[in-house]
Amino acid sequence: MAVNSPIPVAAELKPVAGIEIGYAEAGIKRPNRKDVLVMKLAEGATVSGVFTLNRFCAAPVQISKENLAAVNAGGKPIRALLVNTGNANAGTGEAGLANARATCEALAAELGIDAQQILPFSTGVILEPLPVAKITAGLPAAVQNLKADNWFNAAEGIMTTDTQPKAGSRTVTIAGHAVTLTGISKGAGMIKPNMATMLGYLAFDAKVAQNVLDVLVKEAADQSFNCITIDGDTSTNDSFMLVATGAGTLEVNSVDSAEYRELAAAVTELSVFLAQAIVRDGEGATKFITISVEEGESVEECRKIAYSIGHSPLVKTAFFASDPNLGRILAAIGYAGVDLDVSKINLWLDDVWVAKDGGRNPDYKEEDGQRVMKQSEIAVRVKLARGSAAATVYTCDLSHDYVSINADYRS
Repeated sequence: MAVNSPIPVAAELKPVAGIEIGYAEAGIKRPNRKDVLVMKLAEGATVSGVFTLNRFCAAPVQISKENLAAVNAGGKPIRALLVNTGNANAGTGEAGLANARATCEALAAELGIDAQQILPFSTGVILEPLPVAKITAGLPAAVQNLKADNWFNAAEGIMTTDTQPKAGSRTVTIAGHAVTLTGISKGAGMIKPNMATMLGYLAFDAKVAQNVLDVLVKEAADQSFNCITIDGDTSTNDSFMLVATGAGTLEVNSVDSAEYRELAAAVTELSVFLAQAIVRDGEGATKFITISVEEGESVEECRKIAYSIGHSPLVKTAFFASDPNLGRILAAIGYAGVDLDVSKINLWLDDVWVAKDGGRNPDYKEEDGQRVMKQSEIAVRVKLARGSAAATVYTCDLSHDYVSINADYRS
């Protein structure tokens, strides 16, 4: 069960004009499970994305990057996204690229568009060949049930070890124009995106110029999906996509406009929600932890320290056990690779001041730390006293179930 994260209600997920969604049960890994997803985009839609920096990036990631680059070079616009679960098509070499292209060609034939106008995505087991025949056999059914209100089914259709679908909708008014935003995400393990097995898709009905959307997706990702970690592993398949369908009345053509700033705020807020949903549903997670590092010289060093804390197995297991063995946090700060004056470090757990000026706070009582550690949501706050920069990272604890889930992942 995800930590304080209720299952989304299908009826509350708002259709976004200009995008239709269809799904199929193709039996890629298991029967009777949604595992093929098609998103069809209206003419005039713009698409942008950020992807994993893992050098073993999956075949669909490589092709999606190629097809997006072709758009920016003057090629035909993206008209569809194709997602399969149950197989990552990563570590599969030239055959994997050919297989991913074959699925795009099959969908292109169904939709009457070019294969280069499709972005493919895969998630699942690495180093296994993509079952092209199963995917292509499922495409007619996915196309047949294309609907504007299939977001909940889409969220279910991209799950792997997730315990529940992750989705959300927002409606905002910008310069007098109503804008609808809906997004889905998946991921529960192998989560430490470095973007520029996590997937995120967020669509809204504003018309946004391609160069503007390219800036927006990086900005939103940097404040959301690039601020989460479950186990410190960067997947071969991480992808986060923004789709501006252009079917609404708001038009944004400049990053310097007030309209852009308001739209960026709405997109980022929903992106953070979707990213946090992944952490809340981390494999075996029982606690959701927010790590804030303040008063640093740069955002980069603050984030480096926050991730050092969030990645530490000793810190994460202490949280799971509700054990206020908080010297582990100081140790993680110390080995983060930042040249610190540790005599100026201050550390809090929620409202409990634990470490003062590099040592134990004389007023700290372990029962106060124990009280906080027992909570399902915990805030860790570090002050470095060396500047004005800050960064926040979201993570979870590390439980026995994480080992069990990953030991049994391929069965």
